[in-house]
Amino acid sequence: MPADASSTSITRRVMVMALKLAVSIALLAWLFSRVDMAALWATARRASPLWLAIAFAVYSLNVLMSVWRWWLLTEAQELDVPLGRLTGSMLVALFFNNFLPSNIGGDVIRIGDTAKAAGSKTVATTIVLVDRTMGMMGLVLIAACGASMVSSAAGHVRLPIWPSWLWAGFLAGAAVGVPMFWSPVGVGRLLQPLTILHPEWVGVRIDNVTTTLERFRNRPGALVSCFGGAVLVQMTSVLFHLAIVHALGIHIGAFDLAVAVPLAGVLQMLPVSVNGFGVREAAFCFYFTRIGLPCEQAILLSLTATALVMLFSLSGAAVYIARGRH
Repeated sequence: MPADASSTSITRRVMVMALKLAVSIALLAWLFSRVDMAALWATARRASPLWLAIAFAVYSLNVLMSVWRWWLLTEAQELDVPLGRLTGSMLVALFFNNFLPSNIGGDVIRIGDTAKAAGSKTVATTIVLVDRTMGMMGLVLIAACGASMVSSAAGHVRLPIWPSWLWAGFLAGAAVGVPMFWSPVGVGRLLQPLTILHPEWVGVRIDNVTTTLERFRNRPGALVSCFGGAVLVQMTSVLFHLAIVHALGIHIGAFDLAVAVPLAGVLQMLPVSVNGFGVREAAFCFYFTRIGLPCEQAILLSLTATALVMLFSLSGAAVYIARGRH
């Protein structure tokens, strides 16, 4: 790469990061300007260490179930990857996700570790994408169920998003995803126009994607179990936040959290801030105020959950250092 092009690329990345940092700082400053800081700190000081420890344990279970879900997909591809290796890879990915200014870093780690066993980055990427897609489908399903329960109890006026929209999103995702596994050849045909870029190189990758999807189609039990695992992961994510609200003495129900947590999770994926900071807190604040709870409680819930996740993800740093030594 020419020096000028490299310099331009670095400048662009710095500018994008500066913009994301500015968005996060601006959103957090705006949110903190709207809350009662004395009430926020008073709530924080009353936090129950026992419930925080329970929340930490629930999050640990969440990560283990995520690893199990990933392992099911590697098994469906007949890859010999021990659970211990996948667990280490997931911990390193979590560390990168939480301490690098992008969630892409974690997926790169997972793809790289899976590619070693698969002998193909395309196969590894397809596995991780399927895992991500299953996770998103599970997230939308949990949000739709939670919104339906809240709506039946209190009506749509409390919700920032109607249950019908969430159910429509889930069904639309299923309508797109199921045919991909049912007819991998059709996926290959849809991707065929990309061969105009580089017939041989792209053609090989399309064949790898098609073969990977065919293996998934031949192992429907693994896909069903993976989706069930995705639902369980999202349920434990709600339980993780529920334990935190118990620790902080916040009066919000599980069904409301089943809507708020996925909503914040989706919005923080938008590449407009540093690791979702500011966006995540704004999403929680928006939902809390809609149901009559103060914004400071929403901010405290979000920041406490983030702190526990970051604390847990430090274990990934130890794994990463150990890998370097070997």
